[in-house]
Amino acid sequence: MARDRSLDIAVSGMAGRFPGSPELTRWWSALTAGQVLTRRYQRHELAAEGVPQHLLDDPDYVPVHGHLADADRFDNALFRMSPREAEMLDPQHRLMLECAWSALEDAGLNPLDTGLTTGVYASASSSDYLRRMVAGGRLTPLTLEDALHGTQPDFLASLLSYRLNLNGPALAVQTACSSSLVAVHLAVQALLNGDCDQALVVAAGMAFPQAGHLHVPGGIHSPTGHCRPFDARADGIVAGSGVACVVLRRLADALDDGPAPHGVILGTAVNNDGSAKVGYYAPSVEGQQAVIRAALRTADVGGETIGYLESHGTGTRIGDPIEWAAASAALRASGARPAQVAVGALKANTGHLDNAAGVAGLIKAILVVRDGVIPPVAGHGALNPLLDHEESPLYVPDQARPWPGDKPRRAGVSSFGVGGTNAHVVVEQPPVASPASPAGPGHRLVVLSAADRAALDRAATRLAAHLGAHRTEPGDVARTLATGRAHLTERLAVVAADTDQLARRLTSGGALRAGVPASGPAPLVLAFPGQGAQHPGMARPLATGLPGFAPALATVLDAYDPATADLVGRALHDPRFPADELAETALAQPALFAVEYAAAAALRGLGLRPAAVIGHSLGEITAACVAGVLDLADAARLVTVRGQAMQQCPPGAMLALTCGRKEADDLIRASGLALEVAAVNSPDHAVVAGPPDVVDAFEAGLPPGRVRARRLRSRRAFHTALVDAADAPLREALGATRLRPPTLPWAANSGDVLVPGTPVEATRFTAQARHTVQFGPALEKLAGRFPGAVVVEVGPGHALSTLAESGGLTAVPLCGGRTDDDEAVLTALGRLWTMGQPVAIEATCPTGRRVHLPGYAFHGPRHLAAEAAPVADGRTPPAGVPPLVAATTTPGPDHPAGPTGHDVPALVGRLWRDLLGRDQLSDDADFFDLGGDSLGVTHLARRLRTDLGVRVPIRDLMTRPTLGDHTSLCRALLDDDTRARVTVG
Repeated sequence: MARDRSLDIAVSGMAGRFPGSPELTRWWSALTAGQVLTRRYQRHELAAEGVPQHLLDDPDYVPVHGHLADADRFDNALFRMSPREAEMLDPQHRLMLECAWSALEDAGLNPLDTGLTTGVYASASSSDYLRRMVAGGRLTPLTLEDALHGTQPDFLASLLSYRLNLNGPALAVQTACSSSLVAVHLAVQALLNGDCDQALVVAAGMAFPQAGHLHVPGGIHSPTGHCRPFDARADGIVAGSGVACVVLRRLADALDDGPAPHGVILGTAVNNDGSAKVGYYAPSVEGQQAVIRAALRTADVGGETIGYLESHGTGTRIGDPIEWAAASAALRASGARPAQVAVGALKANTGHLDNAAGVAGLIKAILVVRDGVIPPVAGHGALNPLLDHEESPLYVPDQARPWPGDKPRRAGVSSFGVGGTNAHVVVEQPPVASPASPAGPGHRLVVLSAADRAALDRAATRLAAHLGAHRTEPGDVARTLATGRAHLTERLAVVAADTDQLARRLTSGGALRAGVPASGPAPLVLAFPGQGAQHPGMARPLATGLPGFAPALATVLDAYDPATADLVGRALHDPRFPADELAETALAQPALFAVEYAAAAALRGLGLRPAAVIGHSLGEITAACVAGVLDLADAARLVTVRGQAMQQCPPGAMLALTCGRKEADDLIRASGLALEVAAVNSPDHAVVAGPPDVVDAFEAGLPPGRVRARRLRSRRAFHTALVDAADAPLREALGATRLRPPTLPWAANSGDVLVPGTPVEATRFTAQARHTVQFGPALEKLAGRFPGAVVVEVGPGHALSTLAESGGLTAVPLCGGRTDDDEAVLTALGRLWTMGQPVAIEATCPTGRRVHLPGYAFHGPRHLAAEAAPVADGRTPPAGVPPLVAATTTPGPDHPAGPTGHDVPALVGRLWRDLLGRDQLSDDADFFDLGGDSLGVTHLARRLRTDLGVRVPIRDLMTRPTLGDHTSLCRALLDDDTRARVTVG
């Protein structure tokens, strides 16, 4: 009978940092190669870390440890922490934050908005960092409070929940070495009970400083510096440093929503030895055997299905035989055959990771069953003769080997804590994933972001390397990064058609890069081009590259009469449609309006809300419709009438000149020809128009080299007397049209900006068809009203973008080329996203699935609290005046003293630097923007009272948060205090 899988738990995300490797792929390679990852330190390294000289001189001191590189680095800016706050945080807690972030990303989730009720189950070893600070004697009552909050386990789980915006249960779990596997058990129970939808189990074990150990005869630490579990030469443990995290979900939920699980937890169990053992520190065969059998019962599997056991495996003379006996008995009683179960012992590779050992072992076991490779026990020679191996289900592999036998692959994981709290977990390989649907043709928009430029570069390089090795579909990459990552301030976007192109563009300069402005996204202006930009098939790139465009276009076409809708639809979608036919005004104008309005509607559907609109000639009607002046039906009828009426006007021609209005007028007067200035597009661009033969003569007579001229694709002389015949039909059409005040600023072709609520007369639309287009002046006024605005050209071509750029604005043409693919459209959306515009980027990748990809490339600055720093001779600093309390700057012209002799600006600035860890502070610096919080304000108020002798209201410090405000506030309080003293005197 098949197992009931309703209680199975998926391991949907994993992350870890271990000796020898900062990430799991390299770590797993080292484990399968049987590498010993501990390190023997040089004497000078240990002295520099503050190891006392008497220890270094002791012959029993063993300078070996499973060293974790860069353990003092932390990306504090990513977690919205000031440098000073990061310094006061235990390095274990810092690394757990980063590891939790990486695990959530590996699970395909945005670490700052998982969308799920997520519980946190966290454990860390006791804080040597705090002990160093306390031993130094330099903690004040206030800094002691900070140190306790930043190092004690009571606050750890809540810290993770706060920094990652998680709102499920948050529990710190402390059962010594078994802590993190006990945390897995609690997380599984919470998921099954419905306490949360997802659980984050994260643990760290790291000494501070990372150093060796003093061997005590009869103790558990190895005198040789080698951890050899189950080996004849086993003589004790070696400590190591590491941090590990897993993300757990109910299996059914994980299969419905997320990347393929790494593995499945079938059952867990926890117990305690009680008092039936030699002593408190001794392990118990009965307790360990019972917990393994309980986990197998919970998993509803027999011992005959287990092929691997990741042991606790300390390499001690007492612990190994007891564990071997307990596991052998439990598995044998559950049906395991002799020599069936390979034993793993992670401590032989990394050393004992203390509180992180359980989850680290779980991750290793998951990799074993996932990949079907059994690693050797590193350094293993001969089996310990104290182990009863006759008929035992266990054997120790001495080299990597493929998983033998039938599927499913199943393994057990054991972790036993000092004091007798035992935990065991049964895991299974992940379900066989259904094959991915073949990706369709077309480009994909892939986005990356980070908190700083260097991290972004590292992320791009890592992703490119991953794609080169794993050949992941671009659609899957796009969806994972769009929906499963936080969107941070430094951004990169790449458009690619296949994996190779994506990898190349990530690292070869083919990516768009920008940063989100500190003040937020720039105002967005939608600009709509006029006739002349049209071309057959111009809707195709938008239909494939702009989400929401196709249904919006269908809505516009429904507003036309059936014959017009059919003709416009064919012209927009068929690149072979006759260009000459589309150039006719009667078709060009409704076709352009349909594309522009539908594209604007799609952009708004993606979250891009314009601050203002502007249009050129025909595009002004689109702008008016988007601004709410015209409803869609009236606008569709107006552009149809306008196009047909202008089609009946006499033929004409238009010529673009590289000069302004005045010079264009001068050239017309000098030529003596009957031409008019049809448009003023910028101070250096104007358009003249008139009869075709007159325009020909004018162009031929232009002074060589003085002004460049370009013939526009137009068969009418718009905005001249040659279109006067269209006035009557337009008036008639507008007579039945209801015009409303605009709902957002509308820069009209008259050169004015109509603010919301401005009445709009029908004569405006007849005048705009006849009079000179003042696009340049209107754009200039818009730029003055919205400094730094981003102009998006909504329609085919890039003529308006060129004009906007020449006017000092940033411009993004939505489909600047005339190609039939979607690359230009996706590139525009990617560029807008990199600028911080609120593009719903997930809508651009609806068909991909989330997969496991490299996460954030952490490599933050180094942080060490001055209170925890060693001195040169290896002793902690003596007690005395805290180093952060420095002498006040001498008063002078730049630092006038207060009425009591205090240099107030210098004192307040120094206190800010102490609390925030920031330098280069200006008067407009904001305490909270720099990482301060309400607790920091409380500390500041107390320090100000101590140093100035006046009580500074906390409320005033919070409501007036800049450095200049705080300085002014303190000066005013000192002045009041002085006046009060004088009055009393």
